[in-house]
Amino acid sequence: MKFEKNKDLDVIAIGRAGVDFYAKDLETDFNKVTSFERYVGGSPANIIAALAKRGAKSGFIGKVSDDMLGNYVLHYFKENNIDISNISIDKELGTRVNLAVTETKATNCGVVIYRNNASDIAVEMKDINEDYIKQAKILLVSGATLAISPSRDASLYAIELAHKHGIKVVLDLDYRAYSWTCPEEVSLYYDIAAKRADIIIGNREEFNALEFIWNKGNVSDKVSANYYFNYCAEIVIIKHGEKGSTTFLKDGSEIQGSLFTMPSILKPHGAGDAFAGNFLYELLQGNTIQKALESGAAAAALVVSQHISCSEANPTTEQLEKFITKYKQGGFNA
Repeated sequence: MKFEKNKDLDVIAIGRAGVDFYAKDLETDFNKVTSFERYVGGSPANIIAALAKRGAKSGFIGKVSDDMLGNYVLHYFKENNIDISNISIDKELGTRVNLAVTETKATNCGVVIYRNNASDIAVEMKDINEDYIKQAKILLVSGATLAISPSRDASLYAIELAHKHGIKVVLDLDYRAYSWTCPEEVSLYYDIAAKRADIIIGNREEFNALEFIWNKGNVSDKVSANYYFNYCAEIVIIKHGEKGSTTFLKDGSEIQGSLFTMPSILKPHGAGDAFAGNFLYELLQGNTIQKALESGAAAAALVVSQHISCSEANPTTEQLEKFITKYKQGGFNA
């Protein structure tokens, strides 16, 4: 995949950036958890953090609340060299950043997400700066932004501006059922965005939601991919959790993703975000799809095996390469 050259930023993401509270007690039910650690979270924020950790020049379009939580998100981004010039602070609407509270368990991990009057869904078309989008090689759109207006309109507008300037659009389906009113609504707006995306990333459940109107009941990954190759898509990635992923290319190629099996999984969160961020980073470096898939899978394995958040657990290039080398030699520790 070829990207526009001489850009100030590699990737700009649009979507939610919030705060996650992770239980510090491992394998402990919520009513027995004694303390929590706070981190920045939200799928597009995690992906952009993964890119920044690898050294990509990253930016973010969003909105945060005018309080200590919103300030914390901005502070985290600045510390990690993520451009915040297009993140606005809500001083009028009274919105609040997305908040997640989670247990830290390998299985049956409880998570409660607070998105009532969330700041990120208050992003409007007037918040989308065409000159800013022109600075990027990739626009990363979280499917969660499509659940409700005005963020729905803002995201679709950003996609059109990206196309206008030859910028690649990546759609991370990021399906959150609680944000939508009905399956038909999900399918309708996902499909609009997917038809304008150069890369589509999601798991089988998310593709089922995407296809609910036009191909309900389809379970064939190849059928899903081929449909969007009739539009803008060049790469379609369908993830299958511990079974890996399948990547389809517009030329008809089909590539099975790498698998990194860890002896200890501490949490189920963040694998997909780490995969996406590291996959995109390798593409930006001009590396092969196979290399991108390997890095994505390795980063995902590292994230779920660490007792820190999705954003913080993302590896640097040195850490990732060290892990892959040790893994191939029969070791499991980074």
